[in-house]
Amino acid sequence: MRRHILGTAGHIDHGKTALVKALTGVDTDRLKEEKERGITVDLGFAELRPTEDVRFGVVDVPGHEGFIRNMVAGATGVDLVLLVVAADEGVMPQTREHLAIVRYLGVPRLVVALTKADLVEEEWLELVREEVEELLAPTPYRDSPILPVSAVEGLGLEELTDLLASLGEGIEERGRDDVFRLPVDRVFTIRGAGTVVTGTLWSGRLRVGDRVRILPGEKEARIRGLQLHGQETEEATAGSRVAVALTGSGISHQELRRGQTLVEGVGWSSSWMLTSRVSVLPGTGWALEQGQRVRVHLGTAEVLARVALLETDLLAPGEEGWAQLRLEEPLVARVKDSLVLRSYSPVTTMGGGRVAEVSSRKRKRVSPSQVELLEQRLSEDPRQALLSYLEAIGWGGAEVAALPQRTGLAPTQAHKAVKEAAAGGQLQGLGELLFHRNVWEEGEERLLEGLRVFHEAEPLRPGLPLQEFRQLLPGAHGSAIADALLESLVGRGTLRSRGGLVALASFRPHLTPRQKDLRDELRQQFREAGLAPPTLKELAGDADTGEEIRDVLRLMEGEGEVLALEGDLYFWREAVTKAGQEVVKALGGEAGLGPADFREVLALTRKHLLPLLRHFDTRGITTRMGDERIVAARVPADWGTWERDPM
Repeated sequence: MRRHILGTAGHIDHGKTALVKALTGVDTDRLKEEKERGITVDLGFAELRPTEDVRFGVVDVPGHEGFIRNMVAGATGVDLVLLVVAADEGVMPQTREHLAIVRYLGVPRLVVALTKADLVEEEWLELVREEVEELLAPTPYRDSPILPVSAVEGLGLEELTDLLASLGEGIEERGRDDVFRLPVDRVFTIRGAGTVVTGTLWSGRLRVGDRVRILPGEKEARIRGLQLHGQETEEATAGSRVAVALTGSGISHQELRRGQTLVEGVGWSSSWMLTSRVSVLPGTGWALEQGQRVRVHLGTAEVLARVALLETDLLAPGEEGWAQLRLEEPLVARVKDSLVLRSYSPVTTMGGGRVAEVSSRKRKRVSPSQVELLEQRLSEDPRQALLSYLEAIGWGGAEVAALPQRTGLAPTQAHKAVKEAAAGGQLQGLGELLFHRNVWEEGEERLLEGLRVFHEAEPLRPGLPLQEFRQLLPGAHGSAIADALLESLVGRGTLRSRGGLVALASFRPHLTPRQKDLRDELRQQFREAGLAPPTLKELAGDADTGEEIRDVLRLMEGEGEVLALEGDLYFWREAVTKAGQEVVKALGGEAGLGPADFREVLALTRKHLLPLLRHFDTRGITTRMGDERIVAARVPADWGTWERDPM
């Protein structure tokens, strides 16, 4: 079964609704106002079955200029347009406007029905046909079939039905294996079913029992029931007109509205900024100016926006260029979506475009290289579309789950593109994030340069602390990228990492002759001081050598000669190792011990004893319980290996 959407288009009172009724037997004017006024006000729906293998969900749209917003909502997601032109009137203003809209929406095929053909002579009919051909000539629909019909007399209806069936056989089916998306065009309640929304299933499939999200609004619901043209079903697929009964907390017809979208999965988000390739409709007198307020129609949503032109300050009629549409309300968009632009006041269709970037980041003027990158976002080559997105998002990284929305690719396409790009070394993965190889290359350069600067400024320090190393890269994922690059660079022998310090593999701390003498003096002092070393201030005395002494001590710490504890105290490593062994030998297994008990073993003042005991706590020699301590029954197996390994 091939399911497609057939939409009507055309000027008011040209017979769209009558033609739909003649083809389907359904009067799509359902509102009291429509019956009374004899015009279509809102969207109407029917089903056309030209053959057993082809089904069309028919969307009948209003032709009155005052209801164009409803027409755009109905035309979205259409596979085939039936452009209706009354033979007794010919091409009219809304004929032209509707044609422009379906063109901007990217509807692939069009058929023209010359209605009321029974009211005119053959010669006049040919003149109208020529007028329509002239209208279609500059559009992608120039070779579209044109059929004279009469809903009253039945003229041409069989030929039209056969033509629609033939076209339905050849229309490419929408992506059933794509992500699920259904723009909402109606919301109402039904006794026994609760809240019901209807719409055209743009992509994917939907089953009873599935959980969905409703955006904007961030609501969650479960599918309670599905109907296709009044018939209950367990599953609906892309290209179907579907009614969806929803259930869930906070789900009511007052909370939902036309313009929202049902989606499945966590990869979707609402958008406030749409970077788009836009064009201005010629012949309307409208131009697109910097900062202009416009109406953006996408899916079934209509949202006001300000236009930020990215290459120029003005797009004249017939021109096109790049713009960012800064929305006043969020909507759900996907890369490669088509949109229609209408003026703020007076309201008329002025242009349209195609979404290249779904983003919350404001753009300014774009360079030629950025324009090229944006153009690649719309590429039909999946790998190019993926890589251009990764390059644009840079350090932010791309969530795998969001790729369908942010690239316009179906999950299978995205997966294949990722696999091919990874095999070609064009991207890097980090958990559920993907990065362009440029990020990895720039990251390596930043890390190596950061270490070179550090070593030059701190020639005595054996390495940069790991936490500071991680901060060399920007963004929320900078630390994780730094860790991944560190592993790679260490594996290649470019860096070394020991004891929480990172250094260039080629770097070795170097001392001046004076600093070498200072190190020898400090070694002697700390050996002799044992567990009662001087503080840094005491070592420096009145001389202006405090920083130099600190640098030398850091070097000695990195080489494992001394251990830095709190209060600017450095202990000789061997003395601390021996002290721990003595404590276990004298007090092993005892509990309820206070500082005085340890002072009897180590003969130290509180100034040196307390920092030492706190170090014992961290290494398992002692365990603190309130103000008292328990001593281990034996020396821990790793005792003596706690010092920093030499770099």
